[in-house]
Amino acid sequence: MFFLENNLLSLMMIMPVIGAAILLIIRHKDQEIEKRNIRQVSLFITFVTFLMSLVLWAGFDNGTAEFQFVEQHSWIGEDISYYIGVDGISMLFVVLTAFLMPIVILASWDSVQDRVREYMIAFLILETLMIGVFTALDIFLFYIFFEGGLIPMYLLIGVWGGMNRIYASFKFFLYTLLGSVLMLVAVLYMYLQSGTTEIPLLMNYNFDVDVQNWLWLAFFASFAVKMPMWPVHTWLPDAHVQAPTGGSVILAGVLLKMGGYGFLRFSLPMLPEATIEFSWLVFALSIIAIIYTSLVALVQEDIKKLIAYSSVAHMGFVTIGIFLLNENGVEGAIFTMLSHGVVSGALFLCVGVIYDRLHTREIGRYGGLAINMKIYAVLFVLFSMASVGLPGTSGFVGEFLVLNGSFAYNSWIAFLAATGVVLGAAYMLYLVRRLIFGDLDKDDVKAMPDLSLREKLVFAPLVIVVLWMGIYPNSFLEPMHASVNALLETHFSTDTSHAAADIIVSPAGR
Repeated sequence: MFFLENNLLSLMMIMPVIGAAILLIIRHKDQEIEKRNIRQVSLFITFVTFLMSLVLWAGFDNGTAEFQFVEQHSWIGEDISYYIGVDGISMLFVVLTAFLMPIVILASWDSVQDRVREYMIAFLILETLMIGVFTALDIFLFYIFFEGGLIPMYLLIGVWGGMNRIYASFKFFLYTLLGSVLMLVAVLYMYLQSGTTEIPLLMNYNFDVDVQNWLWLAFFASFAVKMPMWPVHTWLPDAHVQAPTGGSVILAGVLLKMGGYGFLRFSLPMLPEATIEFSWLVFALSIIAIIYTSLVALVQEDIKKLIAYSSVAHMGFVTIGIFLLNENGVEGAIFTMLSHGVVSGALFLCVGVIYDRLHTREIGRYGGLAINMKIYAVLFVLFSMASVGLPGTSGFVGEFLVLNGSFAYNSWIAFLAATGVVLGAAYMLYLVRRLIFGDLDKDDVKAMPDLSLREKLVFAPLVIVVLWMGIYPNSFLEPMHASVNALLETHFSTDTSHAAADIIVSPAGR
């Protein structure tokens, strides 16, 4: 147990790498048996990693804001080290990543038939890099993991994607890479200025106020693209439409959250004065994103594009919540990211189910699925309502906290953000109406079978988590509470947040 406690995060990161190495040596003269063995090993490895994440959660101390499960070893010289750990902000993102991976492997069981070995290896390597992003406590180590994740996702889109996959993969790669070049410059300056690469030390280093503005803009260039924020969001719909179903799930479920996590880990604690200075910019871009992309989603005819634009709108809620600099706003933003990771992943899996049957994502080709695909219809409606923010589902809690924090900060921000809730209901209910209800008058749609046993196993854990987060949100809010409070109390006074803390109603009766 001592070894596990002191090396758990490293074991979680190395397990997928071991799995990828095993996949390289799996051989069988029967190609179908070889593919089956590759899938089974991949599923086993990702499931074991998920079980490790549950051990991480169970052993996490909710009462402290300190980093836990810390490991530190010399890496490059004396300054740059292999330094990892988690706090209440990052721990749940590690669990989210590990939770989605076996679901993605199981969902890709039949839909991916070509280059199965390479496909699974790409996902396993991607899992290691994503966990690395959320656990890195050395700023250079974070940058390596942050940028390294581009490569397997680029390959997943470019090799296993749709007709325009090359264009979409290059657009995804160039947008996110160019934004991160400025972040690298900022990272180098911070190292040279402070003499350390350790994130906990940099979080308490007082950078000059004038320099903070430039550093903040450099980080913003990277994190805004990754989220993505308007107007640098245009790569996302193309990437989602062309990506295979599993790639869309991880892209929406985890990779988009790296931008929000970056704001929480770097922009707020390291550059607090600049954060306050530029909060107006974030609010303006977020409100435009919420309203504009919701209207764009309303007129989409491709199901994946509609869900992709809805993701941009939901990330607008996240960025507003983060920069409110009050407890409800920040915790609501984190909760919204976790919920969106599960709900958007589930919606993309729903799209994958009917695409595998009819090979089209055009909304007009469907209709009346409630008649011949009853279980599928129930699940699609449930996840759509969670996306809208129906009380009792995961989507409600995060949006409610963000709106609560927004109203305490500025009622106009709350009012404009709330339009996104109304517009979200409009485009999702319109999608449900056209897809699930109506007349079943197309012969090929009539012939579509309901969910198979494997597909039911894919959706079962997602249903449980969506309802669990909606009915008992405190189990997710409590781990982040100490870290969020420490962040706000250490770096932001009540004056800087417009005295919002004086009138905030604590979530769940705190």
